[in-house]
Amino acid sequence: MTDRSVASHVLRRLTFGPTATEVDAAVRAGVEPTVSRLLAPAALPTPPALGADPVGALGKDATKEQKQTARKQMQDQVTALTWWWVDRLAQTGATATEKLTFFWHGHWATSVQKVRSANLMFNQQQVFRRYGTGATGPLVRAMLRDPALIVWLDGQRNTRKAPNENLAREVMELFTLGVGHYTEDDVKAAAKVLTGWQVDRATGTARLAPQRHDDRPVTLLGHTGPLDVDGFADLLTRHPAHVPFLAARIWARYGSDDPATAGMTAALAAAGNDPNAMLRILATHESYPETAGHLVKQPVEWVVGALRQLNVDTAALTGNQRKQVLGALHGLGQVPFRPPSVGGWPVGAAWLTTSSTQARLRFGQQFAGLAPAAVDRLATAKAADRLDACAVLLAVDAWSERTAAVLRPAAADPRKLLAVALATPEYTVQ
Repeated sequence: MTDRSVASHVLRRLTFGPTATEVDAAVRAGVEPTVSRLLAPAALPTPPALGADPVGALGKDATKEQKQTARKQMQDQVTALTWWWVDRLAQTGATATEKLTFFWHGHWATSVQKVRSANLMFNQQQVFRRYGTGATGPLVRAMLRDPALIVWLDGQRNTRKAPNENLAREVMELFTLGVGHYTEDDVKAAAKVLTGWQVDRATGTARLAPQRHDDRPVTLLGHTGPLDVDGFADLLTRHPAHVPFLAARIWARYGSDDPATAGMTAALAAAGNDPNAMLRILATHESYPETAGHLVKQPVEWVVGALRQLNVDTAALTGNQRKQVLGALHGLGQVPFRPPSVGGWPVGAAWLTTSSTQARLRFGQQFAGLAPAAVDRLATAKAADRLDACAVLLAVDAWSERTAAVLRPAAADPRKLLAVALATPEYTVQ
């Protein structure tokens, strides 16, 4: 691979839709300095102005009409929060922090459809930003207290008199250890440790209610004795299965979903339970360029990448244009804050269907219509050079001859060329 294709590959994986200017800068700087810059700590964003939680403000005697009004207000807040994040991804997608936030959102998959609070979902996202770039101990401690996760996995129903095992099971199976590294007795013991946590929706906080908590000693993951939430989190992150589990998840989302390449996870595990350190090892490894073409862009990656590479000014979009962008996410099947299950969204070939290709063509036309400057830029290139100019614009290394044969008839119309290019395998698979 050329220096440019290596730089493009690293940027495509660690960020959202690198622009031609960003690729140029990475080529000049070199891979290792570029990776260091991308992984540098980022400041927490200012919270969006969502207002108070309307559902949390409802009293016990709320009328049907008041409940309907609160639900409508909540839905409006969720839409506002979703657009806020899409806009932020488009504006700050050139660093690795938001991509990692997106990774954690799919990993600790929590849906607003059950949580019913934009504020709780935003607060959870801030947890990912605050703790998600370092050792996982503080992150797991914070997530076991996270109000959105507690609501999502029925933690409020987990009491001394009526244990609920949902959160205990999922935190071991899906979030920290993986199947086969805990027993049913561990699930029961962990559920006891997690009893008593209650969420105050009005304040957006969680607290431990002592009268609902089971504080008796437990035997859990080889430990016997009294145990609180922090102690449980420490058992999870120190468990020998945790680092390999995390490395496998990082590899599957940033490296390759090809099982034949899974041996690379051992190299990542050498970094310990630190995702940023794993990403540094991954992005600077000599074999990393060989994973090009192994990952299918998730719809959020496709939409945000297209907005960035077409230089769409998301802050200047009208209300109807914003609806077009959010409609693309709905149409492609991935809307932030709405994963389909606790297992998160599908990956890989699940996003490559006939209907999704048709949807990308349709939405590509809309996005090209939002990007007159990108269309004009292509128009200034000679017709014979437009395919290459389009590849540079979209950070595509090269078109296959089969794809080029499809694109050539569209080259006379730069807007059509962009729309078709956004639906090609070379753009959809990275």
